[in-house]
Amino acid sequence: MALERSEVEKIAHLARLGLSDSELPQTTATLNSILGLIDNMQAVDTTGIEPLAHPLETTQRLRADAVTEANQRDAYQAIAPAVESGLYLVPKVIE
Repeated sequence: MALERSEVEKIAHLARLGLSDSELPQTTATLNSILGLIDNMQAVDTTGIEPLAHPLETTQRLRADAVTEANQRDAYQAIAPAVESGLYLVPKVIE
């Protein structure tokens, strides 16, 4: 699929790009080469190939799921203006 000058002008207008007349041939050639690459990639037979979640076959290092901080809820709620049953009480803002 090759783009023509009029199509590139329309794409540039939609993308709000200010291309001058001297930039249009180079932009047209660049877009055509990108579309050619996409056509080449789509022509490759990928039957039987599983899709990857990530292009590099790596595993993520995970840390142990352990509590690393002490529970300080009582200390934090001691300075709160209003607390009830372990919850902060706030004024009603929506009627």
